[in-house]
Amino acid sequence: MASKQSDKLITYFKTLMAELGANPEMPFDEVRALFEHMGDITAEPGGVDYIETDAGGVPALWAVPKGCTQDRVLLCSHGGGYCVGSMYTHRKVYGHLAKAVGCRALIVQYGLAPENVHPGPVNDMAKAYRWLLDQGITPNHIALTGDSAGGGLAVTTLLRLRDQNLPMPAATMPLSPWVDMDGGGSTFQTNKDRDALVAPEMLEQMASTFLGPNGNRRDPLVNPLHGDLRGLPPVYIQVGGYETLLDDSRSLAEAVRKADGDVKLDEFPEMQHVFQFLAGVAPEADDAIRRLASWVRPKLGLPS
Repeated sequence: MASKQSDKLITYFKTLMAELGANPEMPFDEVRALFEHMGDITAEPGGVDYIETDAGGVPALWAVPKGCTQDRVLLCSHGGGYCVGSMYTHRKVYGHLAKAVGCRALIVQYGLAPENVHPGPVNDMAKAYRWLLDQGITPNHIALTGDSAGGGLAVTTLLRLRDQNLPMPAATMPLSPWVDMDGGGSTFQTNKDRDALVAPEMLEQMASTFLGPNGNRRDPLVNPLHGDLRGLPPVYIQVGGYETLLDDSRSLAEAVRKADGDVKLDEFPEMQHVFQFLAGVAPEADDAIRRLASWVRPKLGLPS
């Protein structure tokens, strides 16, 4: 049974959707400003410094836990349907994860659509990865992670790196990844009355904005389910049991398995989209963060 604390995410999502529903003509900059409060529901991790930087021409934010290992890095791609969200909305959740792992996190401010349509975001992530290599961080000391659209990026970035003949990182950890732009999963129906945020209409609008007028929904750099997933590093997917996007995670895990990849999928019963945002607030989110850290530490060469 879900904790009472986890209800805070449902309340937040319902309030957000009610405000959007009451203002259907809300200017896009105001919609973005509204989503900038997403991080308010995450508790401060404490003992984490935040430092803005330029990651190879892409703005980014370091989350640096006190006393952490400096030569291991989590490369983080924030969620928001490629249209909203920022390194600031996600600084606390990735601060919690960095603190649990004991390393730095680099949260990338990739360009958003419609100003930066596909393949802008995945190219920005690849630039940030190359920048880390240029800073002397070795590939086996880097793990990718991201949530929602950023969870999709945590996989498509790997395909982009391979296209550019760059070495693979140690691992990737997609959280509630959005990978299927067509929304073909059966959980869009079975969970439609359970998911408090993600509906087909919202995803369709974001997909159209992200792809632009000439976008291809079957491009592997948009939907990795249509790509060659052989040779990827280990993958750990987390998803909530009440998500309409639940089938995206299941399909991604199955695609990695069919490509003979190393994949772990954890479904958290009754949890909402990117419930890890409740880190420091709800026990389910704290458990998820602990699981991620325990899984990735040995992949980065850190003691488990």
